[in-house]
Amino acid sequence: MSTASQLEQLKQFTKVVADTGDFESMREFKPLDATTNPSLILQAATKPQYAHIIDKVITDRKNSGLSGAKRIEDIIDNILIAFGLEILKIVPGRVSTETDARLSFDADGTIAKARELIALYEKAGVSRDRVLIKIASTWEGIKAAEVVQKEGIKCNLTLLFSLPQAIACAEAKVQLISPFVGRIYDWYKNANKRDYTGAEDPGVQSVTSIFHYYKHFGYETEVMGASFRNVSQIIELAGCDLLTISPDLLAKLAASTEPVTQKLKASDSKAASIQKIHCDEKAFRFLFNEDAMATEKTAEGIRKFAADIVKLEQVIQSKL
Repeated sequence: MSTASQLEQLKQFTKVVADTGDFESMREFKPLDATTNPSLILQAATKPQYAHIIDKVITDRKNSGLSGAKRIEDIIDNILIAFGLEILKIVPGRVSTETDARLSFDADGTIAKARELIALYEKAGVSRDRVLIKIASTWEGIKAAEVVQKEGIKCNLTLLFSLPQAIACAEAKVQLISPFVGRIYDWYKNANKRDYTGAEDPGVQSVTSIFHYYKHFGYETEVMGASFRNVSQIIELAGCDLLTISPDLLAKLAASTEPVTQKLKASDSKAASIQKIHCDEKAFRFLFNEDAMATEKTAEGIRKFAADIVKLEQVIQSKL
């Protein structure tokens, strides 16, 4: 029996990332990177221990000369950066900062926002290789990422539920993708009225197929499994490039000494027989549309993140 915790064992095969806006969790579990999203920042923004960050940004941006919606947008961008800067004091690696989900079908708007966010980080003295700009895996989002990646702005393509999305991201040479394990599991569990465990979990299978496709064809885009519902899903993906994990599941991994073995290996991918899939815009849109789960979960995710940005705007408005 191993005396090392499952978390320590997992870190031998996979880079562990914290999926939270909560600094204390990061200090406790010592992840390499951290990811945030509008929902996590909204949760953090409503906690008393983070009020000082919000209040300081509002004070600092008092004389920005902006008004109305532009002023709120400026404050929120600066709040995202303020949280990112605090996170970078704790984690040795990178922070992921999300673009506004309402830009998910606006390539030009996403490009502009990515440049604005990275400029704010650089103004604060953070080099762009420590930041990943999170963008939804729509066709427009992927095309926007392709443009800014060439400028050295690294991207994390999120809300990713299917192989066509993953292939388009790899072809666009994005830095990293975040396939959502738990939300895929939720959809199939609900649709088929049954539970899934271990390797039969559809979310696990989706990330496994993406991992093997990337390694087989030599794509350099990193695969970071995200949105986990239970420890079993995480253990099944040991060996994935990165896994971003919520504090409650990090705690469960840290509390268990059950053995963890490497499930995903690039050497297995190389030997596998995998068909290359052509993914221009027409093929992408058709293949994506053929996948009811992927289209529904991507659309739902964009709606939820957009709603949380609106709530965050209301929190800011109430403080002004």
